[in-house]
Amino acid sequence: MAKYFLLLLKFLMIILAVVWASLWIMKPTQIWTRKWKEAEEAARTTIFSSNGLDFVVYSFPIILSVIIGFVYQHLKTDEQRRRQRRSLISSLSNPIIVNSFVGVLSAMEILVIFMFIIFLAWTFYVRVSNDFEKMVPARKLMKLNIWQYKTFRMATRCGLLAEACLALLLFPIMRGMTVFRLFGVQFEASVRYHIWLGTLMLSFATLHGAGTLFIWGIKSMLQDEVFQWQKTGRIYLAGEISLVVGLVIWITSLPQVRRKKFEMFYYTHHLYTIFIVLFLFHTGDRHFYMVLPAIFIFAIERLLRIIHSRPETCILSARIFPSKAIEVILPKEPSLKYTPTSIIFIKIPSISKYQWHSFSIASSSLVDDDTMSIIIKCDGLWTNSLYDLIQGMPINGLDQRAQRCIPVSVEGPYGPASTDFLSKYDSLLLVAGGIGVTPFLSILQEISSTRRNNFPTKIQLVYIIKKSNSISILNSILPLLTNKNSKEFNLKLKVYVTQETQSGATLGDMIREFSQVETITFETEHISYSPNGHGSPILKAVIIGFTSLLFFVLLVTFSHVFFPWPKKGSTKEKNASSFVDLIVMLTFFLSIIIGVMVYSVLRLKSLRKQQHLMEFKNKGKEMNASSLQSNRNLDEHEVHFGARPNFHDIFSNFPNETGGSYVGVLVCGPEKMKESVASICRLRSQGSIKTKKPYFNFHSLNFTL
Repeated sequence: MAKYFLLLLKFLMIILAVVWASLWIMKPTQIWTRKWKEAEEAARTTIFSSNGLDFVVYSFPIILSVIIGFVYQHLKTDEQRRRQRRSLISSLSNPIIVNSFVGVLSAMEILVIFMFIIFLAWTFYVRVSNDFEKMVPARKLMKLNIWQYKTFRMATRCGLLAEACLALLLFPIMRGMTVFRLFGVQFEASVRYHIWLGTLMLSFATLHGAGTLFIWGIKSMLQDEVFQWQKTGRIYLAGEISLVVGLVIWITSLPQVRRKKFEMFYYTHHLYTIFIVLFLFHTGDRHFYMVLPAIFIFAIERLLRIIHSRPETCILSARIFPSKAIEVILPKEPSLKYTPTSIIFIKIPSISKYQWHSFSIASSSLVDDDTMSIIIKCDGLWTNSLYDLIQGMPINGLDQRAQRCIPVSVEGPYGPASTDFLSKYDSLLLVAGGIGVTPFLSILQEISSTRRNNFPTKIQLVYIIKKSNSISILNSILPLLTNKNSKEFNLKLKVYVTQETQSGATLGDMIREFSQVETITFETEHISYSPNGHGSPILKAVIIGFTSLLFFVLLVTFSHVFFPWPKKGSTKEKNASSFVDLIVMLTFFLSIIIGVMVYSVLRLKSLRKQQHLMEFKNKGKEMNASSLQSNRNLDEHEVHFGARPNFHDIFSNFPNETGGSYVGVLVCGPEKMKESVASICRLRSQGSIKTKKPYFNFHSLNFTL
């Protein structure tokens, strides 16, 4: 029965999303325009008003789809995992385009991009065609010749394309978004979609603004129009400022600026609130309802994330590796369960009060009940400051050695809803570069601890490092490397040390040489909070549903309070556009604030019930070199010096060494390495069905901002 209920929820999600997309497709047509005007006219004299109609039709379908998605996610976690099989969707996730400019694109991504481009072209064509049909009377009214009128109208319609991009812009960066979690989309991929949509939106907005200003300049209308704050219709000044703000956000988001001046990127990105408010004033409330769902849900999720990340905990212990990498052990509630490849965001106020940094979790919640660990490579200003802080060196002029603990704020974990994506493979090929091995540590611990038949047990890990001392990062999976029981778990390791040349050194020699890891334990008696995740999916569904219903009620109420019931046939133009927009904005903020306050009360009650842990047993697994000296199983793994791996040979030998007809290839590391592996996956999987060769299914786990 539960299975059919989940199928029903999934069906409803898809139907509502399709309905919302269909509205965008139908909106440019004359049939929709005529019918919609009739519906609005009828709604104005009812209790719901035209504003209520706009919200219910244009915004609520996708909001309801997200609510159902959270309910589905809550029920899905309790469903028994079962063996998955290779499907068409899995095949569509493999690389089709591998390019240094656009990265790695799968068939599914190309299909979605193609459909979105077709939609934009359709919208632009229909809108411009309708404008050109009315060209003669319209251009005479505007006193423009043919080419000026066409240029002006095409520039105007570019603004609608920017609006379509804005409607989707915020969905990819919602960290707890159900769609991406349910389909196992990595946060790195969704951030890439956000970047593409933002660039496309500002390109259309720039064409819109530049084309309009160009025609105004020709007609000597710039001074009359540019600085006008119109009482009715579109407010041009708001649009101009909004475009400038958007361009500032885009420029500071470029890799050249973002990587060198991260704080500039971080702070200017918060100008999006000004951009959205000015967009509302420029386009008016009718257009705002089309982009409202993403803004509405993003605002709720952003505030909930702030609530969850406000309590501070402390670092329990830290382990310093010879390669200047550190493993930080943090407390967590035993009830907090997360999936492999999950990431957390942490902030350390003693280093920076505002900077949040993301890290892959290196531990498994099935192995460590009350702790979780992250491994950090110290090669930047913030990470080096953390390294000094842990060693007790002065930070920002303060002597940290007298500090009893290191306060830290934690947000997350965020990751796929389940590990079901692993169960469809016969075997796994894991390719890691340097610190990119971190998510694989959690995957290996998870698989080895489940003891279930639905996960692959034949795994090969290709680990590429610059120096031998980085081998100590594999400490947490050393028991798996020495376990040669092929019936339960078989892990084969291939290490490539690219910047050293040695002869005869084995993995055991490297482990024994770099096994000296310094462990620093901090006092934990003052810990009063343990991270317990980012909230229940069902509670998020309730809050979003409550807030959207409250928004609708307030919107209808304010519409009748501030705007008297009009007689049938009257228009809304008697009211100032900016005043109508202010009412919509007031309704938005009131509903969001009340909804978040309700959530805060519920959250506070749950925190009071939380049993704070006074002792933590897992302070970090010590590396015992003496116990490894007699274990020759380590020497059976391969070690190569002075060269990068030949992936063609690795893929060719993989069937004989590990076996399996359906192989999951997971990659985390430098972009060039990822592109190389993706290219070989694409070549090796072509015609694999007909020739019965192993099929390699590619996944990228990279995450870089």
